[in-house]
Amino acid sequence: MIKPELPENEAERLHALRTLEILDTTHEERFDRVTRMAKRMFGVEISLVSLVDQNRQWFKSKQGLEASETPREISFCGHAINQDGLFIIPNATEDDRFSDNPLVTDAPNIRFYAGYPLKLRQGINIGTLCLIDSKPKHLNEDDKQLLNDLGAMIEQEIRSIQLATLDELTLISNRRGFLTLAEHSQKVCQRKKIPMSVLLFDLNKFKPINDNFGHHEGDFALKQFAEVMRSVFRASDVIGRLGGDEFVAMLTDATEAHIAEILTRFETEMEAMNKAIKKPYSITYSAGVASFAHDTALSLEEMVAKADAEMYEKKKNRAR
Repeated sequence: MIKPELPENEAERLHALRTLEILDTTHEERFDRVTRMAKRMFGVEISLVSLVDQNRQWFKSKQGLEASETPREISFCGHAINQDGLFIIPNATEDDRFSDNPLVTDAPNIRFYAGYPLKLRQGINIGTLCLIDSKPKHLNEDDKQLLNDLGAMIEQEIRSIQLATLDELTLISNRRGFLTLAEHSQKVCQRKKIPMSVLLFDLNKFKPINDNFGHHEGDFALKQFAEVMRSVFRASDVIGRLGGDEFVAMLTDATEAHIAEILTRFETEMEAMNKAIKKPYSITYSAGVASFAHDTALSLEEMVAKADAEMYEKKKNRAR
């Protein structure tokens, strides 16, 4: 058996999946309707919407299977998410990657597998719509197109969920998405007894950009700022747009020296970006930092408020 390789952007992929807040939720008719159609149309024993988490694949929708999840290291879907097109195994017993896989040698005795990688955005595959049967099968071109069409239906439903946690303009987490992911990071810090820090950013003179150059330029400035955040912060850091011209980042296990280094690099990247865009305005910002021990009694909202207060204190001092 060959275990599935991790995608190069695994941290980004997991971040996107968890932002959806879809793991370990109840079954929903909008997904079950598609898996029922797939099972009936293809005449297979099992059809699933499988989401590939860090160490498992979890089934958002399932037809013909009792299990709610299986280990990622034995999953067919773990292989399927590493490509963009359909991943089809006509007979698993004749494939070196799967012939001795426990899902092949034991129940459900997989022979045929076909998976459509569910794309959240370009390069981010979070799971599959898949077909499974205990007998070998082949798909003709019409069958493949049908599976593509059903997979696209699932993607559309997932994107409708995404709108609740993703900032549509900047394509980073919105307030709700940030708080969800940051709460997960906070629990990790508590469990591992490591410190955490919150960095709050506020764009300076953002209103004049809108007033003098139009809202399309204001939107451009917000998108550029988010792009610099994506390039500077680690994949393990949680970033988001709280609303308006306020952005936030949560760092785990970061020393004062590391935070100072990040802020210096951020300033350098912002200066380079301002030179590159060649606009009649510069995108500038203020930043506040608040650090906390793993056992802080403050809520995440209170931690953000502390960073916010620090940022405005710096603004007042500069204005004097």
